[in-house]
Amino acid sequence: MSSQSSQPGVQTLPQPAAVSPPAATNRTLVLLSFASVYVLWGSTYFAIRIGVESIPPYLMAGIRHLVVGLIFYPVMRLTTREKPTLAQWRTAFIVGCLLLGVGNGTVSWAEQTVPSGIAALLVATVSLWMVLVDWLRPGGVRPAPRVMTGFLLGFAGMALLIGPKHLGSSERIDPIGAFALIGASLAWASGSIFSRHHPLPRSPLLSMAMQALSGGVMLCLFAVLSGETRGFRFAQVTTRSWFGVLYLIVFGSALGFSAYVYILKHSTAAHVATYAFVNPVVALFLGWFFAAESLSLRTLLASAVILTAVILVITAPHKTAQEEQEAIPAPGEA
Repeated sequence: MSSQSSQPGVQTLPQPAAVSPPAATNRTLVLLSFASVYVLWGSTYFAIRIGVESIPPYLMAGIRHLVVGLIFYPVMRLTTREKPTLAQWRTAFIVGCLLLGVGNGTVSWAEQTVPSGIAALLVATVSLWMVLVDWLRPGGVRPAPRVMTGFLLGFAGMALLIGPKHLGSSERIDPIGAFALIGASLAWASGSIFSRHHPLPRSPLLSMAMQALSGGVMLCLFAVLSGETRGFRFAQVTTRSWFGVLYLIVFGSALGFSAYVYILKHSTAAHVATYAFVNPVVALFLGWFFAAESLSLRTLLASAVILTAVILVITAPHKTAQEEQEAIPAPGEA
């Protein structure tokens, strides 16, 4: 998850047809970047499930983000020549702890009992929580009626997914894991809103690296304090789980976020925000196809209700281009 657009080829012949127009080149890169965000971020939920098969969840998430931060931070410091201030580090620490420490760490923990597709679906509610958090903060913005409709519809979908215990012939998902995922989404929304109103570096990739370092350290520390590392041996980790972690580092964080940064610069906010309801669809399909995760009538109905709610919220009109841009959630790969 580079943020710079590609350089068009140098034209050496007088005929215009001799090279691809820059607009065409950019359009191709934008389409490829959208495909990357849709598929790569949608597949991270399945990769997390594989990772936690033999690695404790918070330790797995900590290793992932710490490695990303250690790689990206020195690279971005050299390429951007930005020197983060103490205030920027403070913001990065708080945001990293909320988004990655509480948010992503809890998602990894919950996927021990909740199917990866359902986890992605519940994480998609981050768009709904952002409405509430942005409204309740000091000087917050009251949501429009259409957004409130989406907000209420989303919670109806979550209620359908979690309870009652028996609905027709479909069982509900693990309620503890489900509520943990809802809490993770609230933490992600809170961190996203906080990051908008506090200083961060100009470079999104440098900011991401600082947050990854902060969140990774917090996750590893929590893994130690919670006893996850007690009796754990890296020799017991399966090759399958290592591949899951490697996939999360390379495809989820490095390539996926780079593609996200690129489309932020070359597309509209409304188009970029579509990842929030495409990712759960991808995750549901991958979980069903590769892990035989159940797609019951209850799951399908709840999915339809929640995704409709997300669409209502992220496609709601905004008064200005700035407000539209601010309505995009922070990268929600989990």
